[in-house]
Amino acid sequence: MNIVLFGPPGAGKGTQAKRLVSGRGWVQLSTGDMLRDARKAGTELGRRVADIMDRGDLVSDEIVIALIAERLPEAEAAGGAIFDGFPRTVAQAEALDSLLEGRGQKIDTVVRLVVDQDELVARMEKRAAEEGRADDTVDAFKVRLKNYNDQTAPLIPFYAAQGKIADVDGMGGMDDVSARIAEALDD
Repeated sequence: MNIVLFGPPGAGKGTQAKRLVSGRGWVQLSTGDMLRDARKAGTELGRRVADIMDRGDLVSDEIVIALIAERLPEAEAAGGAIFDGFPRTVAQAEALDSLLEGRGQKIDTVVRLVVDQDELVARMEKRAAEEGRADDTVDAFKVRLKNYNDQTAPLIPFYAAQGKIADVDGMGGMDDVSARIAEALDD
């Protein structure tokens, strides 16, 4: 099963993806994590994307699609992928559909975490304090949220037209949200 965890920055996609990895054995494909790892390791890719990430801007489709394609065999062997933070644009969603189709796969469900905007800001501030992520400054978060609203939110009608959206209330405790996701996936 291949799923997309969808929602604005700070909605809990990464946390819930890790829980799905633990509970279902699927592979989490988080382009954000992959890019942060490359940056931390000081790779060529990490140096190329550092300034882009610090501004809160989106990394090019070419780079993120290559990252995803590289990890698909691992996800297939595990029985599924959790796409976390990808796709972010309709063009990326179309590229992912083509990439998966070429491998005899598809996106089965898009879990959209619905979260209050004020809660997102509070979560971002807490995460920045706990994790010290350079991309979690208030200014960078505002850019990421604007990018989400401008470029990523159009994915809702894209996936709705395919009948793949499962809205999940992302408010409340992590266990409650996990239970709601499990219910959406098992329906």
